[in-house]
Amino acid sequence: MPFLKSFSINTAKTQPFPFNVPAVRFARDLELDPGVTIFVGDNGCGKSTLMETLGFQLDLPLIGGYEKPGRSFQAAQLLQSFLELEWRRTTPNGFFFRAEDFSDFIKSVEREQSRIAGELEELKGNVQESVIREMSDGMSYHLNAMRRNYGSDMEGYSHGEAYMKILETRIENKGIFILDEPEAALSPVKQLSLIFLILQKLKTGNTQFIISTHSPILMGIPNALIYEVREFGMDPVTFENTEHYLVTKQFLANPDAYLRYFEEE
Repeated sequence: MPFLKSFSINTAKTQPFPFNVPAVRFARDLELDPGVTIFVGDNGCGKSTLMETLGFQLDLPLIGGYEKPGRSFQAAQLLQSFLELEWRRTTPNGFFFRAEDFSDFIKSVEREQSRIAGELEELKGNVQESVIREMSDGMSYHLNAMRRNYGSDMEGYSHGEAYMKILETRIENKGIFILDEPEAALSPVKQLSLIFLILQKLKTGNTQFIISTHSPILMGIPNALIYEVREFGMDPVTFENTEHYLVTKQFLANPDAYLRYFEEE
C-alpha cells in the first residue's frame, strides 16, 4: 500500500517559468501507482522540475547532502505553496537521485582529493606515511562521506559502475525513491540491472518509485503506471504507445529510412 497516493499543483498561473511548463500546468490530481510511476516526455516539458518539486517537499536526501534552499531548486521552492499531497501512509524514508548530482558529487570528491594531495605533498619525507594518510582522510569530508555511505573507494569503479553502486546502496527496503533520468550513465545492460533492483525492492511491500526517464528500457518496468507529458496535456499511456518506444522501435527496424532523410537534408 505504499505511500504517496496522489499529488496536484493547484495554481491558475501560467507564466513565468516554472508555471508555464506542461508537467506543472497539467499536474492535477495525478494518481500514483503504489509501486512504480514513470513520467516521460520530450526535453523541456518539465519532468525534472516536477521531480524536484516532489523531492524538495518530501525533504529527501541527495547524494552529497541536501542544501536547502539551493540555486538548483528555485523552481521547486516557487511551487511548494501550490503542491498538495494525498497519502496512503507517510514515511520519512527515501532518496532523491538526480543524474546531475552524481557527476557533481564525483567531481567534488576528485577536487577535494587533489587539493589534499597538494597540501600534504610538502609533508612527505618529514612525516610518516601512515600519519599523512590519516590526515588526508580526516581532511576530506567528501571522501569520508563517500566511504561511509557507499562502503568502498569509488575510484575502483568505472563511471557507470560507480553510478550503479550508489543506486544499489541508497535504494533501501523502505521509502519513497525519486529517480530523475537515472539512465544517464547506464548502459542498456546496467539499465536492466536497475530494473531488477527495483523489482527486488518492490517485493518488500515498503517501497515506492517515482521516475522520470527517456529510456524505453526503463519504461518497460512491469506494471508501472506511465504518464506521458505533452504540450497540451499529461495522460496515462501504455508502454507500447509512448513516443519514445514507437520512435525507437521504428528506428531499430529500419535505421536507413531515418538516416537517409538526414543525408538528403
